[in-house]
Amino acid sequence: MADSQATGLSSRLGKLNPFKSRSKKDEDDEDRGEEIDSTTVAGGGHSVVLNDPFRKELRVSDAIRTFLASEGVIGEGGDESALRALVEKGHLSIPDSVTDTSHPLPEYFISSSHNTYLMAHQLYGQSSATAYETTLNAGARCIEIDAWDNDDDKNEPKVTHGYTLVSNIPFRLVCETIRNVVDQEATQPTPAAPILLSLENHCDEAGQKRLAEIMKEVLGDRLLSEPLRQDQLEEHVSLAELGSKVLVIVEYHLPDEASSSSSSSSSSSSESESEKIARQSYKTKKKTTPSKTIVPELAELGIYAQSVKPRDGSWFSLPSPGDVVSSSVFPHHRLINVSEVGLSSHLPTNTASIAKHNARHLMRVFPKGTRISSANLRPEKFWGLGAQICALNWQTFGAGMQLNEALFSGTNGFVLKPAALRADGDGDIFSSSEGNKVAVLKLKVAGASGVPLPGDKTPKDVKPYFTCSLVYPGGKTKRKTAAVKFTGQEDEKTVNPFWNDTLEWEFPDNELAFLRMFVKSDDSFSSNPILAVAALRLLYVVKGEWVVVPMLDLKGHRTGCSVVVKFDVEKK
Repeated sequence: MADSQATGLSSRLGKLNPFKSRSKKDEDDEDRGEEIDSTTVAGGGHSVVLNDPFRKELRVSDAIRTFLASEGVIGEGGDESALRALVEKGHLSIPDSVTDTSHPLPEYFISSSHNTYLMAHQLYGQSSATAYETTLNAGARCIEIDAWDNDDDKNEPKVTHGYTLVSNIPFRLVCETIRNVVDQEATQPTPAAPILLSLENHCDEAGQKRLAEIMKEVLGDRLLSEPLRQDQLEEHVSLAELGSKVLVIVEYHLPDEASSSSSSSSSSSSESESEKIARQSYKTKKKTTPSKTIVPELAELGIYAQSVKPRDGSWFSLPSPGDVVSSSVFPHHRLINVSEVGLSSHLPTNTASIAKHNARHLMRVFPKGTRISSANLRPEKFWGLGAQICALNWQTFGAGMQLNEALFSGTNGFVLKPAALRADGDGDIFSSSEGNKVAVLKLKVAGASGVPLPGDKTPKDVKPYFTCSLVYPGGKTKRKTAAVKFTGQEDEKTVNPFWNDTLEWEFPDNELAFLRMFVKSDDSFSSNPILAVAALRLLYVVKGEWVVVPMLDLKGHRTGCSVVVKFDVEKK
C-alpha cells in the first residue's frame, strides 16, 4: 500500500475510533450474556445448518399469517403448505466464495475460544473437559489448552488457569475429549475442518516432553506431526490441504524475550475485593515467572503456527524484500499472540501496517485480563484488521459470542476474509469493488411468534418491542419499533407481538456488517429484559424476501421463538 493510501486509511479509521475504551456506565446491557451449558448450540455458527430439522418446530402467529397473505407471500387463504415452505426455507444464503478452501490458512477467519477449559468465571471457575466438547460441537475450530506441571504426578501434566482458584483436569483427558470429537465428526457426511490447539505451555522440560508424547499417543494420526510439503516448508498450506487434522500452535520465544502478562494494569470497578486480590496475585506471580525454552520434541509440532508474544511493534514495522514484515528473529509461520489491550496500543496509527501483516501471517487476539467474569472483546474491531483468531470467552453468550455465531453461521468454522484483507488486497475494508462507500439497510419487521416470557411473567406483564443494532468495525447504531401491550391469559408463557414497522440504517459499505436483533420488553422503572436474540452477517441474509429467523436465548439455546422480517440493502 502506498504511504498516502496508508495514511488515508489510518485517518479514516482514526475518526471512527472503534478502539477507544468505553467507561463502565456506557456499557450496554445488551452486550451481556448468560452462562452457557452442555445444551448450548450457538457461538461458533452451528445454530444454523442447512436443512435444519428444528425449523419444522417453528410456528407463525395468526396475525403474521394474515399479514403474509395480504403481502401475497402465501396466498389470500393463508395456504398452509406455502406457509410451512416459508418457515422451513431458511433465512441465510452463504456465498460459496466464503467457504472456498483453496486459499492459504492466513486468509481465513477462524472460530476461536479462549481458556476453553473454563466453566464460567476466570479466577475461581471450574475446569472441565466437557467444555471442549461443548465448544467444538458449537463450532469452534481453535481452542486453548493451558498446560502445567502436575506436582502429584510428573508424568501427567494438568490443565488449569495458573495462580488462580480454578480447578484442574488432566491434560490427557482433554486430548481424549478432542480425539472423541474428531472421531464423531468423521462419521458425518460433510468432512470436518481442521482443529487448532493453542497450547499455552507452563511446563518444565520434562513436562513439555510429556505434552508432546501424550498428544502423539492419544491423537495418533489425527495429529499433524510433520509438514505436508517437505520441499516447501516456508509456504503457507491451504485450508483444503489441512483436511481434518489437528494442528498445534506452539510458543516461540524471541531472543532476550521478557516475561509478559496477559492482564491489564487496571481493575474493573465491578470487581469484589476478593476478585481484585486474586487478580493482583495472579499478575504478580505471572510476571516473576521466566519464559521457558521450548524443548525440540514440542517445538517440532508447531509446524504451521508458532506463537510469538510481541515485545514491541517490530512484527509489523520491519519491511524487507519479498515479505512485507519479515525479520530474522521471527519464524516464518508465526502467529502474533496479543491481548486486545496490547494490540489497541498500536492503533489507529499502525492500522494499515497491521492489516497488511495479517494478510500474510496469523494473529490471535485474546481478552484483556480484567475480563474475569468472562465478558468479551468486540471481535468485529479486530476482524476489521484481518485478525484470523479472535479468541473469545465462550463461557457466556454475550455480544462477542453472538457476533461470532453470525460470522460463522452455516460454515465449518473457517470463513474466507474479504478480498481487501487477503494477500493481494489493500487492507481497506471500507472500499467495495464497485467503489461504493455507503450502503442503506431497510429492515421490514412483521412480528414475532412464540416469544418466551421470563420467570413468572404473564403476557399482561410485558410490552414487547423489536430493537436492532447494526454493528461494523467502525461503529454501532440502533433502531427499534414501538412496544406492544397484551391483555392475555395468565397461564400463557409466550406472546406473539405484531409490529409491521420498517427500520432503516445508512452505514459504511463493507462485508463485515452485522445485525444484532432483540425482542425486549419495555418494563417501567427497570432495565428492559431481553426475551430473545439473533445475530446475522448481512452478507449472508436472504434479501428482498420475507424470511423467518429463529431466535435464541442468552445462553445460546434454541427457544422456539422466531421473527418474520425482510432485508433490503442498497448501495449509494
